[in-house]
This record gives sequence, C-alpha cells and structure tokens, in this order.
Amino acid sequence: MKAIIFGINGQDGYYLNTLLNENDIEVIGISRSGDRWHKGDVGHWETASSFINEHRPEYIFHLAANSTTRHDALFENHETISTGTLNILEAVRLYNPAAKVFLSGSAMQFVNEGLPINEQTPFDASSAYSVARIQSVYAGRYYRNKFGIQVYVGYLFNHDSPRRMEHHVNQKIVKAVQRIVQGSNELLELGNVEVKKEFGFAGDTVEAVWTLMNQELIFEAVIGTGDAYSIKDWAESCFESAGKDWKDFVVIKQEFMPE
Repeated sequence: MKAIIFGINGQDGYYLNTLLNENDIEVIGISRSGDRWHKGDVGHWETASSFINEHRPEYIFHLAANSTTRHDALFENHETISTGTLNILEAVRLYNPAAKVFLSGSAMQFVNEGLPINEQTPFDASSAYSVARIQSVYAGRYYRNKFGIQVYVGYLFNHDSPRRMEHHVNQKIVKAVQRIVQGSNELLELGNVEVKKEFGFAGDTVEAVWTLMNQELIFEAVIGTGDAYSIKDWAESCFESAGKDWKDFVVIKQEFMPE
C-alpha cells in the first residue's frame, strides 16, 4: 500500500511518516523544500496531479500550510491550503477515485466563545488562515457529496513536539529556557499569558488521524485532548523544570501576539 503526504516536512508529517512505516505503508513525501523528499508544491496543479496519477496511493494526506494567522500570509495559505485541496481532490476524481483523502483542519476556524468546541460549532472567518481552512472543508464536502470521494477532515487542536518551529509560543518558551540555562541573560517577551490552549502531543494527534481514516462512519472530527492550560502554566512549568522562576525572565507585553 502507498500513501502520499503533502507537507511532510512539518512535525505532523514526521510523526505520520513514522506511523505509516510501522504499518508497512510506502510513503511518498512531498515538500516545497525537497530535502530528502520529493520537491513539489501542492498549490500547483501539475505537481499534485502528476504525483497522484503516477502513484495511485490508497491514502493521501494534505498537511501543507504556513501555520500562521498573519494577514501577510493570505495568498500563500490560500494557494497551499485552498487551491492545494482542490488540486488533490480533482486529481483523485480523475485518476484515483478509490483513494482516501485527509484534509487538515484547525481549531482556529471555529467560533470561540470560551466554550467547548465540537463538530457542530459554527465556522468563523476570523483570520486569513481560517478563511483558507474553511474553504478547504467546503471543497472536501463538495467532492464527498457530489462524487463520492472519501474525504476526511480532522480539526486539529493545538499539538506540539520537539519538532515544532520556534515561532510557535510553546517552543519559543522551551528554546528560551534552554538558552537561559546555558547562560543567556535574555528576557522572554510574551503577550497575554492567561490565554488557554491544548498541549497535545503531535504523535498522538497523527494516531487519531490514522484511526479516523480507517473507518467509514465519521468523516469530520475534532481531534484534541479536551484539556486546556494557560500559557502561564506552560511557562511556569518549563522554567520550574530548570530550577528557575519564570517571573524573573518573562516580560509581558499585551500587544505582543505570538503565533
């Protein structure tokens, strides 16, 4: 069996590749940078369609995205997430209609009123990133309902790992603590540390994705821990593990907006 992972260079791609290998599935990894994988951009029709037509995989995972809510990433995320989804689904319709397709969704595309979010929570186009995610979901529903393509959407709540990039606040704190332990006298700037988020592990998240893909009753599911902690909780825990008081090294700037 084969699987294509678009966006394999991210943390989810890493853990998903490991999981699929453990299940004896051949992985064809696609990333814009190439590295040890095939070089390609899911936002380009010729790239996405040629890989799907050539390999005819049983599974296709669309993980590619610039995971930022910044407005200046508007066109990049539209091309990668929205157009990339259409490229994958149309190529599947034309060349590989038996494939199962996974589209990565996000907690950030829902209305957030401080209440538990589930699959029935309304969408909220609150950022350029959420707009692209919402478009992707509606494209998936169209191809599922119109053409019978097995399209799955996993709404992935916050999850991290040592492979997370440093511009994410969780890893930003970890890296700062590591440098401070090594002798840095820096101060760490954070915004509203009372904001709560989930602190799931990426390896567990991709296991949930794999479980979702291997059944045919549910096609859209929230994937998270159900437990939220504040950024302050995380900062306090990280500094405490290094024998330090987080308040001595953190500067709070409410206008500062980490990703």
